[in-house]
Amino acid sequence: MNTNAIISLGIDVSKAKLDCALALAGKFKNKVFANTAEGFASLSKWLESKGVGQVHACLEATNVYWEAVAYYLADAGHTVSVINPALAKAHAQSLGLRSKTDAVDARVLADFCREKQPPAWVPPSMAERRLRALVQRHQALVVMQTQESNRIDTAREEVRSSLDQHLAWLKEELARIEAAIAQSLDDDPDLRGKRELLASIPGLGERTIAVLLAYGLSTDRFTSARAFVAFAGLSPRLHESGSSVKGRTTLSKIGHAGLRRALYMPAMVALYRTTWGRRFRDRLAAAGKPPKLIIGAMMRKLTQVAFGVLRSGRPFDPVIHGA
Repeated sequence: MNTNAIISLGIDVSKAKLDCALALAGKFKNKVFANTAEGFASLSKWLESKGVGQVHACLEATNVYWEAVAYYLADAGHTVSVINPALAKAHAQSLGLRSKTDAVDARVLADFCREKQPPAWVPPSMAERRLRALVQRHQALVVMQTQESNRIDTAREEVRSSLDQHLAWLKEELARIEAAIAQSLDDDPDLRGKRELLASIPGLGERTIAVLLAYGLSTDRFTSARAFVAFAGLSPRLHESGSSVKGRTTLSKIGHAGLRRALYMPAMVALYRTTWGRRFRDRLAAAGKPPKLIIGAMMRKLTQVAFGVLRSGRPFDPVIHGA
């Protein structure tokens, strides 16, 4: 076999295992590996045993379980594409498949990779990986803090002290993680420069900036603001058909939920506490747009402005946005 040929590899990722399908000579070779460092090494040996020099691997962007194997393959010199699960689902429907198993899903991904040749995923730098780990931990702790705060109002006296202690620990740990995030941004010149540019945008705070940078806001990774908007699931979704169906325009929500959550409060701040945001809100309100749509539009606008600031290398200019 020609080891210089790039073969498609579909990987259906779950927490414990990797269902792999290798497209070879019009057929699929399936094998399951553990989603661990030892499993990744076994995957490499399996590829070598098949005479495959380099693969174009295709994975779905679901949860965080795909990240470790994607890093491993990219660091090993393979091409990796991380696609929206909706694309894989649509491809499976186009093939007329009636069964859905992990092995079938892996074959669908391999076939999608071979047919569509999706763009290569650009792995984040080591500094970005550290930042993402800290941001993800911070987000998880915030969820725990909210859950415990909600419980304390109705808690029995026997468990109230436990809740108080846990909330105190969470407060201290959140402060520690926030300091580590700030230090991580300070230590890397590239991230520090991007943070300074993004901080010039009224409405964006330190936490939101860290989330944007942790989840890949970069002109190296995205070719346009529209691509990053789609990644965040903030693209408008139209629902129209003929002359009778005129549905409301909504957010697609086919994208990164964590990014959307992080942008909601900054959008509210921008709309009600900044000059450029109030002008934006007034213009859409005058056009008859409902409040919920205006909030979504500002979330999308913030991502577009953030991308533009990084691409131009110049701070936010209020004159451009009518402020």
